[in-house]
Amino acid sequence: MNLPSDYEERVYAGILGKIIGVYLGRPLEGWTNERIERELGEVWYYVHEKLGVPLVVTDDDISGTFTFVRAVADNGYAYDVTEEQIGNAWLNYLIENRTVLWWGGMGTSTEHTAFLRLKEGIVPPRSGSMALNGQVVAEQIGAQIFIDGWAMLCPGDPEKAAALARKAACVSHDGEAIYGAQVLAAMEALAFKESRLDVLLDTALTFIPGASLIHKMVTEIREWHRAEPRDWRATFRKIEEHWGYKKFGGGCHMIPNHAVIQLALLYGDDDFQKSLMIASTAGWDTDCNAGNVGALMGIKNGLAGIDRGADLRGPVADRLYLPTADGGRGITDAATETYRIVNTARRMQGLAPLAPNEGMRFHFALPGSVHGFRVEDSVECRGTATIENVVLGELAQNPGITDDERALAVAYRSVAPGRTARIATATFTSPEGLKMPGYGMYASPILHPGQILRARIVTDEANLRPAHVCLFVRYYGEGDLLETLRDAPTLLERGSVANLSWELPELEGRPIAEVGIEVGGQSGTGTLYLDWLGWSGSPQLVLRKPDVSGTAWRRAWVNAADRYEGGDFAGGANFRIVQDRGTGLALYGEREWTDYSVKTTVQTHLADGVGIAAAVQGLRRYVSLTLSPIEGVRLVLHKDGMAVALGEASIVWKRDQPYELSLSIARDGTVSAEFHDGEAARYLEGKIDPAQASGAVGLVATVGHCLYGPVRIGPLGSL
Repeated sequence: MNLPSDYEERVYAGILGKIIGVYLGRPLEGWTNERIERELGEVWYYVHEKLGVPLVVTDDDISGTFTFVRAVADNGYAYDVTEEQIGNAWLNYLIENRTVLWWGGMGTSTEHTAFLRLKEGIVPPRSGSMALNGQVVAEQIGAQIFIDGWAMLCPGDPEKAAALARKAACVSHDGEAIYGAQVLAAMEALAFKESRLDVLLDTALTFIPGASLIHKMVTEIREWHRAEPRDWRATFRKIEEHWGYKKFGGGCHMIPNHAVIQLALLYGDDDFQKSLMIASTAGWDTDCNAGNVGALMGIKNGLAGIDRGADLRGPVADRLYLPTADGGRGITDAATETYRIVNTARRMQGLAPLAPNEGMRFHFALPGSVHGFRVEDSVECRGTATIENVVLGELAQNPGITDDERALAVAYRSVAPGRTARIATATFTSPEGLKMPGYGMYASPILHPGQILRARIVTDEANLRPAHVCLFVRYYGEGDLLETLRDAPTLLERGSVANLSWELPELEGRPIAEVGIEVGGQSGTGTLYLDWLGWSGSPQLVLRKPDVSGTAWRRAWVNAADRYEGGDFAGGANFRIVQDRGTGLALYGEREWTDYSVKTTVQTHLADGVGIAAAVQGLRRYVSLTLSPIEGVRLVLHKDGMAVALGEASIVWKRDQPYELSLSIARDGTVSAEFHDGEAARYLEGKIDPAQASGAVGLVATVGHCLYGPVRIGPLGSL
């Protein structure tokens, strides 16, 4: 299987199609066709404003799709990733009762039921089997909605895609649910090289039993379409009668919703917008169905197919959320996730990963990509700028700029005192996101004090005046209102190139919510090009309760404990975890961190264990330094349910005694730890696989009430 020459763009189109479909259908989820047509008519465009809900939201269709596929990267980039390894990814990344899934309870929510089975040690495929969970639970829709990422890893190879789809689906589902997932995965994989819908369907159906209901249903709908090729409603009425909800149990069965997907594809006239209209207007699980249709149509017809109709990309601006225990992945975008999928596939084939603009986070390499950047619409900025992804090489002949290099064009106008142009993208949950309804929003900031923020700016040759440009960030201040911090402005003459650099200062525990560029002063009217923007280096910060009101500072920690709080506690502590059973974690940071140390003071009155963690890559992959009245001091590597002791020492346990802990991680896998009880210090060292020697930090509590002082993070040797 060779990767197509346009692989990155097709994956990007598939991801865009997925999230556009989800955002289009999400406000109508669970509505009947009758209600949709009565209240809204045909749904050709976003209706969120009519219904008073946000456009870009957390959603299981998106979160599950781009979370479970990480099992491949976590297990050596092999095509033969096992069902059990995919199940381990569920346990590693999902925070029970909080993230990704609908946590409807045992026997009600298929995915929640499977999660509880996995926790009990029941491995796939038994965890999702109808023998264990019953047919109704096992055949709900989830296996289908999470499947697109697996197909994207297998461009042009429907057989491999169907095999991976079966493995992923059987973690939580069985029977017809697996067959529906295999059909869609095979169609999407083949769509990388085949555009004819009939060929996609004919091929996909070869991977499931001919006697299955999915096979029979798809065949029947195709016959109805041949008999009546124009009126989708006439065929939908037949679907309602023969394959509708009244025929199948549970809250959201696979078969009726798979029927809607096939209906939308057959009657959509190979048009992205019309296909999504049918998937959304038909009703039932509208966000799931439109999401799958959008992913397939995006892969099949590419970016040109998405852009053919109304502007569905502009309002979305690539934005998506992935709230998991890997908090640094929570704030992301379609272009970033594209390269994560692409580079996973490349590694699976033994190819080097791609890193546009030397790995800068925002590189704009994909046509139309904006990485979540939007023009500020405040009173002082409204109407002063527009943005557009352009081919920079055609506009600026400068050293180091290739002919096909893309950038974000910022066209500003009438900038003068009192009128400023600003564009920015999110680096943490927005103020609106802190109140987001529905699926929980859990994320950690991705940009931090101590890191070096860099950007490359090119100014247009036609500019009449120099441009006053600076980098800026917004962080949470009093009452969770955003405050702006700017670097010193740089004066850029027309036709010039500037590499801006700024070390972000300490913000006393207040998280950074946005990063961007500002055009101010007497810049007038002109255009500049943001070639790339990113940051590097280990963070240098102190996490504590800031001297302002608000909750954003403690929401910067991903809560994976029974009870986690931030505030002013006894002994100068700023964080508290109360854990009733097992081990709870509060996590901060992102997977890319390495060569750093974390340090804090811990104390407890009643607990089986307390400590800190580093190199955190989820709930079951991290290094911990813990204190216990029974086990003493332990330095432990945790990986998918296994715990390997790297070092141990005895202590005299004292209740209510403050203990100082520090833990350091080097990129070569060297782990060093220090424990201090106020009188003497103890040191422990170990070695881990360099592949696991990066990640976030964490606070650890095992069965009890634990307090933690301010948490200090810095480069190796700085604390």
